[in-house]
Amino acid sequence: MQFNYIVYFVLILLGCYLVSKAFIRLQLSRAKHPSLRGHSKWSRRIARKIPFFTYTDSKYFSTDGAPNNIAQLRRAGMQRLQDKLAKQSIKTLAYCESIEKSISDVRFTSHYRIPFPFRNRLSKIFKLGSIADETKGSQIKDLDGNWRYDLSGSYGVNVFGYDFYKECMEVGAQKTKLLGPVLGAYHPVIGENVALIKQISGLDEVSFHMSGTEAVMQAVRLARYHTGKTHLVRLCGAYHGWWDGVQPGIGNNRATHDVYTLADLSERTLHVLKTRKDIACILINPLQAFHPNADSASDVSLIASDRDTHFDKAAYSYWLCRIRKICTQKNIVLIFDEVFTGFRLSYRGAQGFFGVQADMVTYGKTLGGGYPVGVLAGTYSLMKRFKDDKPVDVSFARGTFNSHPYVMGAMNEFLRRTRLPEIQALYQASESLWNERVADFNQRLLVEKLPLKITNMHSILSVIYTQPSRYNWMLQFYLRHAGLELSWTGTGRFIMSFSYTDEEFEQVIECFVKAAQQMSQDGWWWSHLELTNKAIKRQFLGDMLAAMFPILSPVLRPLLPAPLSKLKCSVNLTNESLTAAEFVVPPNNNTNQVG
Repeated sequence: MQFNYIVYFVLILLGCYLVSKAFIRLQLSRAKHPSLRGHSKWSRRIARKIPFFTYTDSKYFSTDGAPNNIAQLRRAGMQRLQDKLAKQSIKTLAYCESIEKSISDVRFTSHYRIPFPFRNRLSKIFKLGSIADETKGSQIKDLDGNWRYDLSGSYGVNVFGYDFYKECMEVGAQKTKLLGPVLGAYHPVIGENVALIKQISGLDEVSFHMSGTEAVMQAVRLARYHTGKTHLVRLCGAYHGWWDGVQPGIGNNRATHDVYTLADLSERTLHVLKTRKDIACILINPLQAFHPNADSASDVSLIASDRDTHFDKAAYSYWLCRIRKICTQKNIVLIFDEVFTGFRLSYRGAQGFFGVQADMVTYGKTLGGGYPVGVLAGTYSLMKRFKDDKPVDVSFARGTFNSHPYVMGAMNEFLRRTRLPEIQALYQASESLWNERVADFNQRLLVEKLPLKITNMHSILSVIYTQPSRYNWMLQFYLRHAGLELSWTGTGRFIMSFSYTDEEFEQVIECFVKAAQQMSQDGWWWSHLELTNKAIKRQFLGDMLAAMFPILSPVLRPLLPAPLSKLKCSVNLTNESLTAAEFVVPPNNNTNQVG
């Protein structure tokens, strides 16, 4: 009998333990953002199931239910733009085509500029070869001699204008030219660099790396090493480099089990940080304040017009302060990933901009003064790579090209120049200056009655589309012809340098408005009362599901969402309709066509 009581007692304890574990797991699940971005493993699984499909030529220009006359207007507009771009950039496009099959990055970016169902119809002209041979100030020149205002910002490098960095590189090379490419030994300029980075970061020690991704890898490794805990927390939508340890979702083929992707600006996330005992660190990309819980905006995902941003500096500052407090209480390492935002938002980066001190900060991009670099700054205790009482238990990290003399020289010149009174004055005025410029930009868009709005976080801008459309991704090509250079992600992010004068920014507005007006005249923003973002996305879902099951499509198509096809019929615009029979797999081709 006594044995039975023991068994019952053990079973009760086991049941309580399992219920407790299930409750804790439920809290973790509830702290994730409800979108696929918040569920990394599911996003990978679903991504592997989505097939490629393309629209037939007859439907390409009217997938939004536009009438035939609008479709023909678009077709003619695309042809005119193609002819203009071809004439404008003959040498540049030819050179880009010659290297595309040899440089994987070129092939990738050429294929991921627009939503994939539309890309096969675009000619090589619309790949917009990014080949350049000269820069000056805020402009960049291609091989055909076309000068464009640069809105790419060299992915974050170009904070102060190209001339600034060319001077840093030239002066830096003079400082270190006698040493040359000596590795292992340090050029003495490194001492001043370290002292200045410590002052800027408010931290005790520094390590140098070749990229921001490497700096993040080292920060996470040291956080785990010193806390003895296994997991890191990243916030939904944040990018921390291409290392699979911080990129558990789409783009990473390795299963990652030690990363929690939690919702930004969420009380449930704070509860998880307070209660779990396995969290070594939390990574913060301050740029997420611009678009919490959303990926960096890119034209490849412009299915509809529901791109949005929600920058609230006061709210995000308060959020970071709360995270800071919990990290201090629970021995969680707070890491600011400032590879992109460092030296842009303020002299002290996001730490100064939001008023929060991190335990570790990663820098990159602009800090190299024009050269590639990654830097990690941290507290004395966290940066230590060995333990005094356990001599074999080390955290190893050492890159061959870390602290390259030429990089250190350019960095030194960059750090010296950013301390100058004129640069410090620029920092003091920059936030209000860019807010005023964007306000003027939006006022002009209102006057011209264009379905566009510009939002910003400091000097980082994004284009918001205010009218439902399936063809917003065309704007990037009109902008290029009008004299604006974008990164391959398109209109989702304009990274502006501080070198822009008021007059130059006015020129950017003029180029932008001219491009948008031409796009509007070519019919791409045709609208109808029933053409909503929801209808567009439902139509796309129906198209995608039909392509996934081509054999069953004759049965499935009448059951799948097709609101835009019904729109065409309801307004009697054309006799054409999107039928299941027109979903075909061409011979000798794995591409599904939707027509």
